[in-house]
Amino acid sequence: MAPKNKENSASNKKKTKTAVIEYEDDDEDYRRRRDRNNQAVKRSRVKSKLRTQQTLERVNQLKTENELLEEKIKMLTKELGFLKDLFLAHAGSNQHTLSIQDIDLNALLADDSSTSQKSTTRL
Repeated sequence: MAPKNKENSASNKKKTKTAVIEYEDDDEDYRRRRDRNNQAVKRSRVKSKLRTQQTLERVNQLKTENELLEEKIKMLTKELGFLKDLFLAHAGSNQHTLSIQDIDLNALLADDSSTSQKSTTRL
């Protein structure tokens, strides 16, 4: 019976060595995959932060542009009203007898300059 035990113990040693080698190979492969995955995650997070930052910059740019456009709308609306009054005065309409002398240009220009000062102080 003693020889059988020696054979069993010898075969167990071979299996153990093989199992250890396979385990080490699996461990190295696993480590390699984990490292690659960790690097991919880092790259992904950097890209995500960059996209978020670019989006925020674009939002701020559009907000500024929107404010400028709103100021331009106000100015053009005033200009349209002025030109309408000027046209009616020039046409000599019976409904609206406004002459050029009746229009207070200084008040209109002061209104426009105060509006433009507000828009420049916002920027």
